[in-house]
Amino acid sequence: MPAIDFAWTPELDALAADARSFAQRVTAGLAIREDSWLRGVDPQVARELGRRGWLGMCWPRRWGGHERPPIERFAVVEALISHGAPLASCWFPDRQIGPTLLQFGTDEQRDEFLPDIVAGRAAWCIGMSEPDAGSDVASLRTRATRHGEGWRIEGTKIWTSGAAEADWCYVIARTDPDASPHAGLSEFIVDMHAPGVTVRPIRDMTDDRHFCEVVFENVAVPESRRVGRLHGAFRQIMRQMEHERGGIDRLVSNRRLYLDAVATLRDPPHGPPVLPHLRQEFASLEAGYRIGRLMVLREVLGQAPKGYSAVTKTWCTEFEQRVAAFCVAVAGPAAMLWGRAARNICYAPGYTIMGGTTEILRNICGERLLGLPREPAGGQR
Repeated sequence: MPAIDFAWTPELDALAADARSFAQRVTAGLAIREDSWLRGVDPQVARELGRRGWLGMCWPRRWGGHERPPIERFAVVEALISHGAPLASCWFPDRQIGPTLLQFGTDEQRDEFLPDIVAGRAAWCIGMSEPDAGSDVASLRTRATRHGEGWRIEGTKIWTSGAAEADWCYVIARTDPDASPHAGLSEFIVDMHAPGVTVRPIRDMTDDRHFCEVVFENVAVPESRRVGRLHGAFRQIMRQMEHERGGIDRLVSNRRLYLDAVATLRDPPHGPPVLPHLRQEFASLEAGYRIGRLMVLREVLGQAPKGYSAVTKTWCTEFEQRVAAFCVAVAGPAAMLWGRAARNICYAPGYTIMGGTTEILRNICGERLLGLPREPAGGQR
């Protein structure tokens, strides 16, 4: 059997190198480059990405896309996030909203929203999780009720990343309160500047404020901004989560910190010997990165089975936590002072929470992918 050649074509190498050069330019002088797709708000960078054709890379030209192969988008975003380019102003619409509108939206919705996303002019957030409904989307309580020819939305969303800077929110709301928990949900596009929308940034222990609480009080939404099937949003949500969980962002959020930490390790004659446990963990992380990258590439190339993004996110985000711990070990006592390593180890628990907790994802892996039986109520077998 012939060996697998993992080498990229010269064209892909050149594209990745161009993206790395861009990232190095726009991050010059930034104190923190980790988690840049979440906390790196920079509208100017978003617009420049649009001018370069690096947003909507795989989308149809009819709506401003570039119809490039998915592997090219992978090459670009891997380089950008690995080196800390601030993408938060355009990441959610490019990763998630655009593909969702292409699959479930109307032509009118695509005409209205996709060109601005491709140009980097529109910032979006996603109104999914609620105070009593985190990973369990089926239990959400935000309600949309008929009002004339449109809808009125009432409720609260939480951990809504980027809401303070967003122009639009993709909101999941309950439209049939009498339906079963997984039924009766619909999706809406909500103007974040509409009357009745209140955004409260949440300051976390690292002093980041990208998570927000969003309150909707009698917010008017026209019928033209309801997306997809009425009362049938759960299937749409699951498809949207495939985009959210299976990407390279779940593997390389803190890779720049890792590369900088590794650069400080030196064996004689350049420095003290590298401790054996650090050497061993370094080797393990190098192997883990390559495994995670291949998982993401399966998603990118359409080779992964349905639901595989739960596997990908579980592996990749647990890997990111290991990276954070390794960087603290490399920093040694200096990690007790506030800096990048200290910030990242404090932030790292969030990797396996946001986008669906690891506990929920492991259940998905077991039940939906492996077909394992559920534990009976009360633990009785």
